[in-house]
Parts: sequence; C-alpha cells; structure tokens
Amino acid sequence: MNQTIRWKVAQAFEIRWWRKYLKGKSKTDYLAWKRQYWTDFLAKCRINIPLSASVMDAGCGPAGIFMVFEQQPKVVALDPLLDRYEADLQHFSRTDYPYVTFAHQQLEDWDATQNFDSVFCLNAINHVANLDRCMDLLCNAAKTDLIVSIDAHNHQLFKQLFRLAPSDILHPHQYDLKEYQDMLTVRGFEITDTICMKEEFFFDYYVLVAKRK
Repeated sequence: MNQTIRWKVAQAFEIRWWRKYLKGKSKTDYLAWKRQYWTDFLAKCRINIPLSASVMDAGCGPAGIFMVFEQQPKVVALDPLLDRYEADLQHFSRTDYPYVTFAHQQLEDWDATQNFDSVFCLNAINHVANLDRCMDLLCNAAKTDLIVSIDAHNHQLFKQLFRLAPSDILHPHQYDLKEYQDMLTVRGFEITDTICMKEEFFFDYYVLVAKRK
C-alpha cells in the first residue's frame, strides 16, 4: 500500500476514532480537562511561550494546544479534518476560539512564506501524507522553536514489519527516535530536550523540543 493511500485510510480512521472517543463526554468537562492537559504538558516539557510570540499548531485536531494561547497576538491552527470535526463533533466549534485563525488544509499545502516564533506539531507528524515535505515546512515555519511529538519504534524488527503492512492504520509513517531526531537536526535545528511522555512495548511517545541553530 503506497503512502498516499495509507494516509487517506488513516484520515478516515482518525475521524472515526474521535467520534468513538468523545461519545458521551460532556463538552464542558472535556474541554476543561483538555486545557489543563495542555497547561501541564507545557510545564512538564519546560516550554515557556512568551505573550508576544506568534504560534502555529500544525495538525491541531479538535482540541489542540491552540486552546491555551488566548493572549498571544497570532495563533494559527491547521488540520485537514477541521470541517469534519466541526460537522461531526459537538466538542469543536471555531467560534469557541475567536483568537485563533483556523486553516482547513493539509500541512503539505501550507504557505511556506509564513513563519512563527513557536511551531507545534503534536500527535500529527506520524499522520501526514508527505513526511519530508512536512518536515521542511515545519522547519521553515519556525523562527525559533519547534516542538514535535512522535510515536517512535522501540524494536527494529517490528518497525520493518509495520512498514510492510498497515498494522498501525492511524500512522502511515514508521520510524524510531533517532530517525525523527535526525530529521530535525539535518534541517538546521538543535534538539534541546527529548521527553519520554509514555512508554509502551512497540512505541514510546516522545516530545522533541528543538531550536533553530
């Protein structure tokens, strides 16, 4: 199965996952919990975003880190499923976030001339259609800070097996930690912190905090 087809399949399963996950959850309670989650996330990763900073949330989902940047002057959040989220999920409405400019599009189609002080790509880079182009765009967009979270393979054998067959349908890209780190360093970024947020057998979930050299 080629990467484009795998991406399309992953997108279809992504919206199904969100519908199932949010079913029966109170919108008020869920969004309050999610705001606290992102506040704790920034604290755990020792990330401080100045009030004067411009921020991009790439692959934001229906409740991304854009939620906690009410005071920043420029916040852009993009996701190719934004219209589906708004149509299918009661938990997401653009009108709840008047301080955010939403872009319903793939990261691959982002205007490369726009840049931001801080760029976040959380729980998303594994999902994109064209990984190399998206890494280029993220690195070009980040003036100073780039924060990326990844599911990184722990075992080379399973990494190769997952590449051969779509065993992990939501993630069309299968790489280990060093491979993801190299994708940033080769593009002119220094990784200042690598935080393991969750450990599991096949994958560990990491946050990579990087700065432009």
